[in-house]
Amino acid sequence: MRLKDKVAVVTGAGSGFGEGIAKLFAREGAAVVLADINDNAGRTVADQIGAAGGRAAFVHADVTKRDEVKAMIDAAVEQFGKLDILVNNAGYSHVNQPLLEVEEEDFDRVYAVNVKAIYLAALEAVPLFRRQGHGCIINTSSTAAVRPRPGLTWYNGSKGAADLITKSMALELAPDKIRVNAICPVIGETAMLETFMGVPNTPENRQKFIDTIPLGRMSRPEDVANAALYLADDASAFVTGVCLPVDGGRTV
Repeated sequence: MRLKDKVAVVTGAGSGFGEGIAKLFAREGAAVVLADINDNAGRTVADQIGAAGGRAAFVHADVTKRDEVKAMIDAAVEQFGKLDILVNNAGYSHVNQPLLEVEEEDFDRVYAVNVKAIYLAALEAVPLFRRQGHGCIINTSSTAAVRPRPGLTWYNGSKGAADLITKSMALELAPDKIRVNAICPVIGETAMLETFMGVPNTPENRQKFIDTIPLGRMSRPEDVANAALYLADDASAFVTGVCLPVDGGRTV
């Protein structure tokens, strides 16, 4: 088991990429705190992990609120004794549409979930990592940060910020033996698919996006989970500041 005796917090773990990451981490031996704003979804995934013999706990967390972020970090220590890995996976996007048509409320939510949440998580997790003498942070970014699609301008910008923050954190925290990396998935088969496309989720509309991906399909939760596993594993102990595309060649 590649994560035996590790403890991880995964945000947005009730579905999509976060669910895939949490389940794979648990199969590889980690105890996982699943954080999500959707209680039913989060508890369901935690129960599924437990039923499969894994160790998991669910914590309700809106990652834009510091007290709830603190609670999810505290839960890792209280229930499993420590924290080794933090996966800032929760994400939000406005609908694919002209940039001037995005409502201010949606803009604020995009930056709160995709950018401010990384800051809030750092405030709570980094001091703990420093006391322990090690830590691993993985941010879920997007190919939108590297090769933006029209209609997602403000979302693209939030992921550009996530990439640069990842690199800057990696440099600043390296003396503390805290590694910071990001995963940049291409458009994926998740609940947010129709939001990203901005059109109904039909085979014809999906194909238009698939045609832009050299390997000929969208990303899947298991693709992102496998990348996260590598970045969390000691096999990547000398890897930090990397924004890893998981994109079927989209950003080449």
